[in-house]
Amino acid sequence: ERLGLIGQYFATPTSIFASFGDARTQQTFMLRTAPKPPDLGRLVRVTAIARAVLRGEASPTEGSRQLAAIAKRPGPAAIAVVVGHGLASGAAARFLGGALPEIGMAVVAGVVIGLLALVAAVSPNLGRVYEMAAAFVCSFVTAALGVLIGGYSVSLATLAGLIVLIPGLTVTTAITELATSHLTAGTTRMAGAFMTFIGIGFGVALGGRVAAMMVGPALVVTPGGIAPAANWLALGATGIAFSILLRADRADWGWIVGSGVLAFVATRIGSNLLGPEIGVFLGAMAIGFGGNLFNRLTQRPAAVTLVPGLLTLVPGSVGFRSISALLESQVVAGIGTAFGMMLTAVSLVAGLLTAAAIFPERPLT
Repeated sequence: ERLGLIGQYFATPTSIFASFGDARTQQTFMLRTAPKPPDLGRLVRVTAIARAVLRGEASPTEGSRQLAAIAKRPGPAAIAVVVGHGLASGAAARFLGGALPEIGMAVVAGVVIGLLALVAAVSPNLGRVYEMAAAFVCSFVTAALGVLIGGYSVSLATLAGLIVLIPGLTVTTAITELATSHLTAGTTRMAGAFMTFIGIGFGVALGGRVAAMMVGPALVVTPGGIAPAANWLALGATGIAFSILLRADRADWGWIVGSGVLAFVATRIGSNLLGPEIGVFLGAMAIGFGGNLFNRLTQRPAAVTLVPGLLTLVPGSVGFRSISALLESQVVAGIGTAFGMMLTAVSLVAGLLTAAAIFPERPLT
């Protein structure tokens, strides 16, 4: 409307169609795309450019030039990627019930996966099987060290190490798209998440078997206790890790940590009132309100705080346990766990949609 054009658009995770003009003179363009991780810093800059063009503060030509410059923005430093993976895995181990041995081993596994991610970023062949390869390496390392060193829960450390790979956010996004009638995009994204789960599950199973063949089976260890204050340290580490991995601007790191704390507290209250699966509804609604309040206070996209906050709640670990159970022929347990994952994801989506209906994000203009 701002440019006086007639446009229609159709987007999926792997392509974008754009048509311009009326029915007699319409021209359609297709752009193939590849799904990539969220880049919150880039999102902030693109939104600011779009707002400037809509308000007439910048010409379309200038806006295009600025967008081209953003596309060339370098990624995070290699050390930041490795540190982010390690922090995320260590924090996940605490939330999964681990003590110091599990947290330490999860950090090691996360660092190994972070190093593998750096290799995959420059190797297209490895990139195609990155999740499966990372799951194999993580499972092998944790299982082998569980025999050679011992003293920690191998299954918990493995799951925590894989936490960055698990597509819980993709599942939640897919259900959101399906709930809002974006059926093609939602179905495509859900199928992609399912294949990722399968690849991770197979990699973990293979890594564990190879480790058992080489050094023997690891003993089953029950995690010990740890001070409750560790949960708050883990929350801070989670916020910093997501800020790094999602490439958020430094100015937003405090907001992101606060969003994680809000999600944690609201979900604990909701779980006590409604149960663990339904209780995340309150957590998601609190994140939605917080993200839209952040948008109104700063004129930055609500996703800057919403996505990291949501990542603390997404049911990805539950989905992984479901696939693992199915691969071990525990069909009933696997299906039951999968249903719990879907119920949790639906609760998340319901909370986000409710927050958006009551207190929506400010329009771009």
